[in-house]
Amino acid sequence: MKLALYNDHRPGLLKGDAVVDISDTVKGVAGRNGQETMEGIISNFESLRPALQAQLDSGKATPLSQVKLRSPLPRPGKIMMMGTNYLEFTGGAPFPIFGFLKSPEAILDTGGTIELPPDNFVICHHEAEFGVVVGKKGHRISEANAFDHIFGYTCCVDVSARYFPDLANTLLGKSYMGFHPLGPCILTKDEVPDPYALKIQLWVNGELRQDFGNDDMGHKIPECIAYFSARTMLNPGDVFSLGTNHQGLGALQDGDHVEMEITKIGRITFDITDPLKRSWPKGIDRSIGENVKTRLLAHQAELAAKK
Repeated sequence: MKLALYNDHRPGLLKGDAVVDISDTVKGVAGRNGQETMEGIISNFESLRPALQAQLDSGKATPLSQVKLRSPLPRPGKIMMMGTNYLEFTGGAPFPIFGFLKSPEAILDTGGTIELPPDNFVICHHEAEFGVVVGKKGHRISEANAFDHIFGYTCCVDVSARYFPDLANTLLGKSYMGFHPLGPCILTKDEVPDPYALKIQLWVNGELRQDFGNDDMGHKIPECIAYFSARTMLNPGDVFSLGTNHQGLGALQDGDHVEMEITKIGRITFDITDPLKRSWPKGIDRSIGENVKTRLLAHQAELAAKK
């Protein structure tokens, strides 16, 4: 199933190019806002599933062209980010695992507009990422039990204003308002037998920039869940954004229209506006991809030398 929020954060199920209203079905677990309602659905999904499936099969659907889709997680308790977590097509070992938190205020609805802040950053990049939605509370979760704590999957874009060439110094530049588009839905995990067989793509003004598969992920999903849950409690409705392959990154600037899609999950879109009308080279910024790949190859060579 594809869970969504639309209009005034009304809960629904996506059905092709339409949405089925499930407000009455889930009213017993609905909260004060869209986030709380989605958390209630996630926490009680197994008991709700038969009624939701019946409604999906027979319920009246409204065309998506007639509604406004919202982020299915308007304000998650935590956005947990994995850093430099893809192999950049090298096929070797990943960097040592590391993660960081991103502000929940960065969430943006699909179809929304990001206004670039006036701060003097060097460049603003897009990073297409695979999102994992937590379904069950847990602390110190083992890798063996990690998938038991997953509810489903979504699309994320980690928009990144970079202050310095060193990636490690740019993390605060990822938390501006609207810098984490997320959606268009949460696809339940039972619909994805192999989460590593998914393709991730991102276009800017119709130009395909990022195009990679989840099989390029370095630290796999269970390891990422174990890493974060060793340090903090995971709660239903929290989300992991598992990193990006940096080959294909490019600048985002005034007037850009962005589309991002993951196999099975769907597509999100957003626009960029910049009151300062700054400009950067258009197309793929190969320097950052080359920088990350060079450092990764050096890391792999160092590991090989120690064997």
